[in-house]
Amino acid sequence: MNIKIINKSNHMLPHYETIASAGMDLRANLIDPVTLKPLERTIVKTGLFIELPIGIEAQVRPRSGLAAKKGITVLNAPGTIDADYRGEIGVILVNLSNEDFCIENGERIAQLIIAKHERAEWVEVEELSETSRGEGGFGSTGVK
Repeated sequence: MNIKIINKSNHMLPHYETIASAGMDLRANLIDPVTLKPLERTIVKTGLFIELPIGIEAQVRPRSGLAAKKGITVLNAPGTIDADYRGEIGVILVNLSNEDFCIENGERIAQLIIAKHERAEWVEVEELSETSRGEGGFGSTGVK
């Protein structure tokens, strides 16, 4: 699938690191480093603008290494980029650690997943079919 992209950063385009990678790393496009204090959040711009086909979305997800090692994650994960959005891709990062974290220009801050999606049409009914789970909610399918 071909996706149109404008790169206003000085960094390479996002790319798949291996043949089996689902995501591509997004890099911070900063003039000056940004320090995130504990529990602080910010929007980090990437310098990337994309044009997705209808029926395709881009999902912005955390990088597991940043989350596990530094406590840095994407606040609204996964963030969704819709096919009609033409603005710059920004990543909402939050520092969930107890230490300051400095974001440098070019740092890999998130990953981008390209995915197909469906559009639903609601069908209003008076009742739903029965299942063995029924109305069991959070944790209701776990082993006791």
